[in-house]
Amino acid sequence: MINKSEYPCGALCYRGEMLRAIGLDFGTTNSAVAFADAEANVRTQRFHYEANEFETFRSILYFAAAEKGSGKRMLAYAGPEAIHHYLHSDHGGRLIQSIKSYLSNPSLRATNLFGRNYRFEEIVAYLLRSLKTSALPLLNDGPGTVVVGRPVRFVGSKNSADDDFAISRLREALQLAGIHDVEFEFEPVAAAYSYEARLKQDELLLVGDFGGGTTDFTLIRVGPNARKLRSAKQRIVASAGLGLAGDAFDAKLVRHVVSPLLGHGSLCRLIGKTATMPNWPYTKLEHWHHLSFLKSKENMDALRSLRAQAIEPEKIDSLIMLITEDLGFQLHSAVQRTKFELSSVTESTFRFEAPGIHITQKVQRKDFEHWIAEELHSITHKLDQLLNDASLAPSAIDRVFLTGGSSFVPSVRAIFEHRFGNDRISGGSEFTSVAQGLALRALELQQRAHARRR
Repeated sequence: MINKSEYPCGALCYRGEMLRAIGLDFGTTNSAVAFADAEANVRTQRFHYEANEFETFRSILYFAAAEKGSGKRMLAYAGPEAIHHYLHSDHGGRLIQSIKSYLSNPSLRATNLFGRNYRFEEIVAYLLRSLKTSALPLLNDGPGTVVVGRPVRFVGSKNSADDDFAISRLREALQLAGIHDVEFEFEPVAAAYSYEARLKQDELLLVGDFGGGTTDFTLIRVGPNARKLRSAKQRIVASAGLGLAGDAFDAKLVRHVVSPLLGHGSLCRLIGKTATMPNWPYTKLEHWHHLSFLKSKENMDALRSLRAQAIEPEKIDSLIMLITEDLGFQLHSAVQRTKFELSSVTESTFRFEAPGIHITQKVQRKDFEHWIAEELHSITHKLDQLLNDASLAPSAIDRVFLTGGSSFVPSVRAIFEHRFGNDRISGGSEFTSVAQGLALRALELQQRAHARRR
């Protein structure tokens, strides 16, 4: 029960002091920010760009050179603004994404951008500073506690020393971005924070976090006694991960639905005989930011030559238009819409329209599940391996908490329902539950600090 006398100046005050409790989920593909007031009400930041509103902030950077007098200066963009400038730049630049995946890599110390070397921490700070500008105005108004999420094991990490190295680099990048009062919390602990707060007894929880490029599983102790453990790491029973998730599912939709509409598998006349279109343009199509690699004169000349010999030249025309107009991001957005629709209906229509391109195709959920069977098998194998390594039967798991966009995919959810039963599966705000838990953890730390000062 909340004692209202502790909040004399409203929900943002606790015992007369202003609270700024902030959770920052710095993700490989997307980042999110949440704020908690003194009564544990959590608000997730919405990000605005032009006429659009986003629940998450894309963890992506784009660097371009701009003329300044007799020299050049570098322009840095992050999030949706980075994507916009990447798609509309006439002069080219440098696109950087999945930067979190390199935090534990000691060989990546610096990179050269337009003739100047930048330390890796400086590059990360560009992204964090932009995120702060977009979503952390409270940091500019006074002190606040920021709890930043961290994985149990960073991508590429082989031991605890690698993880410590990654944390030191992330901490420095945060400081360079002007975010100083920082604590770190394990992402699976944060994902289950709201659920844990309701527990009256300890439980063993399995957290499945499905990101854009990675899937992570963590077995963690939660509940009143578990929270009394001296360090959060003592609560982690076991963890495992693999480098596939939502992006791999998208790529399969592109391969089986989009590419055939743009000529993949169609026939062309080559040296007096009939053959199928080569694969090389379509492998790039499966990742939106790779499409620009096809824009070279050599590649475009080859595509126009293939178009002249194609049995269905109108499909190659659409492919050429897609490349020349840099429509890869828009195309993959349409693919993601279809994937999300298939989470709630058994049939969807993929539809993509742009000047010179009009393609539609019915997609059955059962076909999609067949296309991603290999990925589903990998997820299943990694989950079973985790339980086996921990010497635990599925019956030993009290609750399963799923987060991340791909946790909506019915065939993914079925993996867990088959092993644990539907009644043991929980979820939250699948895209922002980690940020929300981090904000609540920040609030808890602030309240403890205030109590010690009294």
